[in-house]
Amino acid sequence: MTDKTAPIGIFDSGVGGLTVFREIMSQIPGERIVYFGDTARVPYGSKSPETVARYAGQIVRFLESKKVKAIVVACNTASALAMAEIEKKYDIPMIEVIKPGARVAAETTANGRIGVIATEATIRSNIYTRYIKNLNETLTITGRACPLFVPLVEEGLLNDTVTDEVARRYLTGLIDIDIDTLILGCTHYPLIRETIARIMGERVKLVNPAYETARELKALLMTNNLLNDRETNLSDGQYHLYVSDGAEKFKQFADSIIKYGILTTRTINIEDY
Repeated sequence: MTDKTAPIGIFDSGVGGLTVFREIMSQIPGERIVYFGDTARVPYGSKSPETVARYAGQIVRFLESKKVKAIVVACNTASALAMAEIEKKYDIPMIEVIKPGARVAAETTANGRIGVIATEATIRSNIYTRYIKNLNETLTITGRACPLFVPLVEEGLLNDTVTDEVARRYLTGLIDIDIDTLILGCTHYPLIRETIARIMGERVKLVNPAYETARELKALLMTNNLLNDRETNLSDGQYHLYVSDGAEKFKQFADSIIKYGILTTRTINIEDY
């Protein structure tokens, strides 16, 4: 039987998964977390499905070595391109970030027009459209690849005129077709939510899959009798962060997002797994 006090594994191509990390900390504060950000190989969105699947397999093996009790694939690209394969190979409960966001968007829209912004690979996969159409085939879904958002976020340009200009160019077409709901289909994107919201206007509801994913994780843990019922605190080494490159830069960014200021980050060679 899996130890309830075992950690949850979370992985992303870089810093974006910290938005999921933050929601899990908030909604399930007793859980221990092992986070891996693949900062040496970010972004995933321009890479082939085969490459993304290989990366995801390496990361799952790393998290498995940390005795995690469940894994959150906190990367839309990996969720779209690698989830089916890694679920078949590993006997660990897993959830991804696409289905929760798709479900909320389908429930939220009033005029039936939903926009999805994501990486090139996620948009090409058409996965959000498939999931949403399965819920309600009458809805219209329009995807827009926003490849520059990830490097802008990774560079910390969250409130910058360059980010504003890029966002306006990406989002204008979605404004013109009168969507009323927009899925932030990459976990990096909530970090520039204020910019996106300002450009889209108050009438457009932004869906943050990170929030919904944390809710779904809690339900998964409860269903599998894995919810940690012991009290933990930071002195117990509750949170462990790992990256494939640039540990100090990642730590500074994580501290600004998580707000504890005491997170430690280690670099590992993910190619060893």
